[in-house]
Amino acid sequence: MSISNEHPYMSVTAASNDAHTENGIRRDYTGLREDAALIKTAGLTAWFGSMQALKGIDINIAAGKVTAIIGPSGCGKSTFIRCLNRMHEVVPGARVEGSIFYREHNVYAPNVNPVMLRRQIGMVFQKPNPFPMMSIKENVLAGLPLQGKNTTNRDEIAERALRQAALWDEVKDVLDKPGSSISGGQQQRLCIARALAIEPEILLMDEPCSALDPIATAKIEDLIHTLRQTITIIIVTHNMQQAARVSDYTAFFYMGELVEYSDTDTMFRAPHNSRTEDYITGRFG
Repeated sequence: MSISNEHPYMSVTAASNDAHTENGIRRDYTGLREDAALIKTAGLTAWFGSMQALKGIDINIAAGKVTAIIGPSGCGKSTFIRCLNRMHEVVPGARVEGSIFYREHNVYAPNVNPVMLRRQIGMVFQKPNPFPMMSIKENVLAGLPLQGKNTTNRDEIAERALRQAALWDEVKDVLDKPGSSISGGQQQRLCIARALAIEPEILLMDEPCSALDPIATAKIEDLIHTLRQTITIIIVTHNMQQAARVSDYTAFFYMGELVEYSDTDTMFRAPHNSRTEDYITGRFG
């Protein structure tokens, strides 16, 4: 992937000589140190009308890692990740102040195309949301025309994305059935396949297992472990055990503030802030 300094997220190529592709997903960290931040926020503040949801968030998200965002309901977790790919701004009355940098480009700069940005920073929502009038295959491919992607090899793209989402073997013989006809856990993996089809560099996951049973949840977590080899993942979760299982880094949000951010092992074994310890040990939240 290459990003034009003049028109970030509007001049993107699928592969360059210094990029490589693994399982169909680009992982090109050329020019980034191994521990470098892929996303940085500085003073990120967000509102819904007069209600302030985020208060001056400063955080560096590592490339090629899984970062979990934890905290009680209403603390700003989902708002935070929706700001990263400019989904927050589609809500009437919502606004943002501060800065978000993706590969050192300000994502709120005037020349940034939000649609092209979301091609690089994909998202999976809390509840599975396949398009009910579309087939399984059509659901996977639904985002390609909007993203300006070449769709001449539609069968190949659909199969690749479904394999990446660990769903191919379960649906390969029923691709023409409605996306809503499969189980809830399969629908969520279908939505993940739809996000992966456009080959994002970052995948945002907003409580992707909250509506799923333990078996379906385990499959999503196994999928995260596989995807982490080729993609940067930021996952919002209320499940402390899940955060500990799947993430490399964890950020604890409380009342719109970033209270603590560290590697996951430190966060759960020896948190530095008493509020973090109270939350992860179940004293509140």
